[in-house]
Formats: sequence, structure tokens, C-alpha cells
Amino acid sequence: MTIRTLTPIEARVLATLMEKARTVPDSYPLSLNALVSGCNQKTSRDPLMEVNEDEARAAIDSLKVQSLVFEGSSSRVPRFEHNFQRAAGVNEPQAVVMGLLMLRGPQTAAELRTNGERWYRFADSAAVEAVLLELQQRGEDGGQATVQKLPRAAGAREQRWIHLLCGEPDIQALMASAPATAEAEGLLARVTALENTLARLKADNAQLRSHVLNISEQLGIALPQTLDDALNAAHDNSPN
Repeated sequence: MTIRTLTPIEARVLATLMEKARTVPDSYPLSLNALVSGCNQKTSRDPLMEVNEDEARAAIDSLKVQSLVFEGSSSRVPRFEHNFQRAAGVNEPQAVVMGLLMLRGPQTAAELRTNGERWYRFADSAAVEAVLLELQQRGEDGGQATVQKLPRAAGAREQRWIHLLCGEPDIQALMASAPATAEAEGLLARVTALENTLARLKADNAQLRSHVLNISEQLGIALPQTLDDALNAAHDNSPN
């Protein structure tokens, strides 16, 4: 089955159902209120949205027409569940990757693996890359195009992937936002390196102090506790 182009709200509703089915199965299927709350989360969402109940209900009705969403009939409160895997003809890892891309925007294989830990345990980033390539190959073989690999951003180590269920992406706009991401990655790497260096210096300092204290005890010499004490002692002993 070919999925027609989704609106951003339809993609958010569908992906939220896909997420909650895997991360909070005891609360799934979702009521309309829970679904709206999930769509509007301030974490694990890119972009952030403010979907109201009318918009969510309209998206559900549209998704139901494509058999992407079903409404449960076993509760007095209507509850909704997705049918993405069967409707799109994808397996579990492929569905996970698609859901994450719909929820969190363009991501690298490594980011998808990290962000999807509660959804599905990929062995490594290479396993995620393999799933992405499978989805890409389906489109090249005549099936529906579902993912696309973005050009490498300046300074970035990995290329990001994007889903195509909402139509062709604006590559220029996406690439315009990439340098900030690459710059942030570089800054984070430098900060991490500095933190590691500081931790090593602290460990070396503690070990050196321990050796000096041990030697001073053997020689019967009392050492000042701080550098200020040492400077004060040196000042007091200096000739006037």
C-alpha cells in the first residue's frame, strides 16, 4: 500500500501512537487526551507542537481512512492504536526508524540508535544504517520512497537521514540549520576532552599528594594543608 503524503500533524499523531505502543504498553491504546499530550511533549520531539483536540481528531480521521490508525471498541472512552507496520508493509526495525524520524526530525544512524533505546535494541549504529539502506533501496526498486540521506554538513562526522512521508524536504533549509549542529558537536567534543583532562589531573594530584604525605610522615615533617598555608609559611620564614 502506498501512503499518501501526510501533514505534519498526521505524522505527529501516527508517530506518537507508534512510540507509546512500545514505551508505555500498559497505557496503550491511547485516549484522545493522552494522544494530544503525547503529541505536545516538550521532550523527544522536533519540532515542538501545540496540537489541539480538534486537530488531533481530524488527523485520526484521515489516518483511519488509510488504515494507519484504528479506533478500539472495547472501552467507553475511544482509544486509538496505529497499524503502521501492516499498512506500510515494513518490519519492526524499519517501523522504529520511521517513527523516530517522524517524531524527532533528521538524525544520524548513531542518534537513531540512542534515541530508540526504549523502542528497540539495535546492536550498533551499523545495524541502524542497514535498516535505513533497506528502506532507501525499496524506494529505488519502485516502492514508496520513505527515507533520504541528507548531504554531509560541514564539520559533521555523519550524515543525517530524513523521512519522506510528509513529502519532499526542503534540503536548503535543513542544511542551513546543520552548521549550528556541527559547531555544537565540536564544542561538546572539546568540553568533554577538557573534562577528561581535568579529571586525570585531579587524579594525578591526589596520587601525588598521597605520596608526599606518606614521605612526610616517614620523615616526621608536618605539611601545610593548603597552598595558602604553604605560601604563608614561606612568607613568615623569609628574612625581613
